[in-house]
Amino acid sequence: MEIEPDVAIVLSQAAHQRLRATVLTIDDTTVGRPSRLPGWTVGHVLSHIARNADGHSRRLEGALNGIEVARYPGGPAQRDADIGAGARRTARELYEDVDESAKRLEAIWARSAAADWPNAELVAADRYPTTGSPVRRLREVEVHHVDLGLGYQVTDWPDEYVEWELPVALERLPKRLGNDKDAHRLLGWLTGRSPNLDGIDLPPWM
Repeated sequence: MEIEPDVAIVLSQAAHQRLRATVLTIDDTTVGRPSRLPGWTVGHVLSHIARNADGHSRRLEGALNGIEVARYPGGPAQRDADIGAGARRTARELYEDVDESAKRLEAIWARSAAADWPNAELVAADRYPTTGSPVRRLREVEVHHVDLGLGYQVTDWPDEYVEWELPVALERLPKRLGNDKDAHRLLGWLTGRSPNLDGIDLPPWM
């Protein structure tokens, strides 16, 4: 079940505030530290969070004008280039980018809601209607807040987010199993026939 967009917007706004509080504590040295994502620094993660907000804003602005616009018109190459270009900025610059991009997105959510989410079927390169933007943004902020490795933990995730995300993650789980007998190990654990998930390696999605 999807979280209704008005509810997801409130949850995302709160997530933005928690993220802002974390980013305000970092310095320029922290920006270059490795994050929990392979090959990405804290700066990469923050740059990605900001560009993700702009991507949602881009798609929603297009829908308001009846135009199908992808979040990343240049595809994965543009996404990766934008992240890399922004990763080496100062802590203050990254904070301002995260803050301002979130404000822009929240403003266009308000416009979209006031207009009753017009042209929601213009999915561009996504697989969900525009009404699914707030909850997908919630996912990005909550997961990547943890990826920063700056104290925010999975146990800090809001219950409403976990109740939505857990069934989705479980549904996708079989396709993420890459090693021989991983499905066997997982099923053994789920049925109480194996005490742990030793041997299963799930790479983080980025």
